[in-house]
Amino acid sequence: MTSVLIGLLLANAAFNALVWPTFYRRVAKDPRARDESGRSTAFLRVHAVLIAIALVLAVASVIAAIVAILQ
Repeated sequence: MTSVLIGLLLANAAFNALVWPTFYRRVAKDPRARDESGRSTAFLRVHAVLIAIALVLAVASVIAAIVAILQ
């Protein structure tokens, strides 16, 4: 059972690390991301925060997997 959980944690981390940076690049290019004067909009800021949270969770998943492997 432990190996299944370790695999799940690592799969979660890999998914987050691969998908969210690509999604951010798409959001940053979206016309809703900047206003007429080039400043970031709430659309970009909200997505940036959500993506940052997902990447922090990816790091936490890797750390939890490493701790589980070492025990």
